Amino acid sequence: MTTHEKLIEYPVVIRLPVQWGDHDSLDHVNNVVYFRWFESARIAYLEQCQSGVTMLPETVGPVLASIQCDFKRQLTYPDSVLVGGRVVRMGRSSLDIQHAVLSIEQDEIVATARSTIVAFDVARQRPERIPEEFRNAVDRLEGRSGG
Repeated sequence: MTTHEKLIEYPVVIRLPVQWGDHDSLDHVNNVVYFRWFESARIAYLEQCQSGVTMLPETVGPVLASIQCDFKRQLTYPDSVLVGGRVVRMGRSSLDIQHAVLSIEQDEIVATARSTIVAFDVARQRPERIPEEFRNAVDRLEGRSGG
């Protein structure tokens, strides 16, 4: 896990390279690439929780319900980014993860996002209550009491 002072509030931070092929015809990183980075940060967050959350049949697992992104600055190759993730809301069957993308070259946040994840029963095809084990794992990872 990589840390940076501008991402200090994010318990999970991953580092990813900007690839030449990430560019679009306007010569900056295409917006779709950011959504892949957010996905990688969400997966890293779930792995850090070490709660046994899976997406196997007959289980309850995380499903992306929505995502919204605000682009702050253009990003170009060559560069690397740090992508942070933190849980900012946890409801009965869903939670929100806030993300930030920091450009190493610019030393600035270039995008922020918010993802809503639903605990989803794969076999029954419906939302379910977030398992207590996962809630406790999030609290531990976020440094909150109760976990």
